[in-house]
Formats: sequence, structure tokens, C-alpha cells
Amino acid sequence: MTRRKRAFDILFSLILLIPLGLVMAVVAALLLVTQGRPLFYVAPRMRAPGEQFDLLKFRTMLREDDDSGATGAHKHWRITKVGRILRRTRIDELPQLFNILRGDMSFVGPRPPLKEYVERFPALYNQVLANRPGVTGLATMIYHAHEDRIMARCKTAEATEAAYYRRCLPTKLRLDMIYQRRRTLRVDLWIIGHTVMTVVIPSWQGRGRRRIPSGHGLPVAAVQKVQQVAQQPAAKIPAE
Repeated sequence: MTRRKRAFDILFSLILLIPLGLVMAVVAALLLVTQGRPLFYVAPRMRAPGEQFDLLKFRTMLREDDDSGATGAHKHWRITKVGRILRRTRIDELPQLFNILRGDMSFVGPRPPLKEYVERFPALYNQVLANRPGVTGLATMIYHAHEDRIMARCKTAEATEAAYYRRCLPTKLRLDMIYQRRRTLRVDLWIIGHTVMTVVIPSWQGRGRRRIPSGHGLPVAAVQKVQQVAQQPAAKIPAE
């Protein structure tokens, strides 16, 4: 991570904590009343090959001892009423501001993966995790809604894992590698802007992800090709 990007992350986090600190306090109180403790979901994730950290989120699901792997339809019954709202508005991700301040994450980057994914594809994640993972990113902006639709059709843990490995992970890794090769502050600001617009105006997601301006330094043809691959029944792990 460059010094300029780290400085931006720290400054922007501190600025956001002023208004969002009150929001987090209200959410914490609401969760305490409706769900009880714990208020946070602490998930072990990888910030670099061989480096693990605790990812913070507001808890949106009923507790269960075995909570590993991707989230498919087989876990939807555990999502609470308040949790659905927090997930839809992405408010459950707000505690990750503290992950950013600690240096575990950045605002923009690949979503932090599980250790098992890094161990299964070490060569790819050596590239993807060359810089800190992010709260949002190119793969999140382009592929998140489609991934949710795929996962929603998976009725068992086995089907969820198979779909994630065969369809979701290959496309996300390809997009993450495109971002790593073309990352700039301008690209980061563009991704942050589109993420905010998607949260505020849900219909923006379909429009925004198709409007990839060439002036931002991203290889538009490559991104559009990956978007086409994302619609196919299956995809292979990228060799690059």
C-alpha cells in the first residue's frame, strides 16, 4: 500500500467517524435490544498471504457454532429482521472503519478472503493480496448483485461451496487482478462514488457497473469481457 493511499484511508476514516459514529451507536443500541449480545460478528480473514486479522461487522444473523463458508439460501433463515435492513443498506459493514484505521484494510480493494481460499489458490492470492483488502472494490461493484442471485439458489452448504468455487470466485479473482494492475487514487474515488450511489439508489447498481469510463485507466474491454463471463453457467479459475 502506498503512503498516499494509507494517508487517504486514515483521513477519510476519521472524517466519516464523526457522522457515522452516531449511526453506529444507534445501531448497537438497537441490536442490543432486539438481538442481545454479541453486537459484532468477528470473522477471521486474510489481509495478506500468511497474515490473518479479525474482520468486524454488526451481527445480522442468529448465532451458530459452525458458521464457516459462503452464505447461501441455507443460511437465510438465520438472518434477523434488523439484520436484513443492515445488510441491504450495507450498514453492517460500518465497523470496518476500525479495521481501516488499524491498517488491516483499505477503503478500496479485494474483499478479504477466508484462509481456506488463500491456501487453495496461493499463486492467485499472492497477486490479489499484494495490497490491503478493501470494504468495497471493482469485483464488489460489478459482481456483488449477480453473486447474491447465484448464492440465493443454493439450498445446502455443499451446493453453496460448489457454486462459489466454480462460478463466483473465478470471476471475482479476475476482477481483483484487473484492479491490482490498474489501481490509482482516481480509480478508488470512482469505485467509492459508485458504491455510495448504489447504497443510496439501489437501481444505480445495474446502471453504474455498465458505465466504466476509459479515462479512469481501467481496461474497459477486459472488464466488459469479465462481465460476460459472469453470466455464463460456469467459469474456470483464471490462469493469469
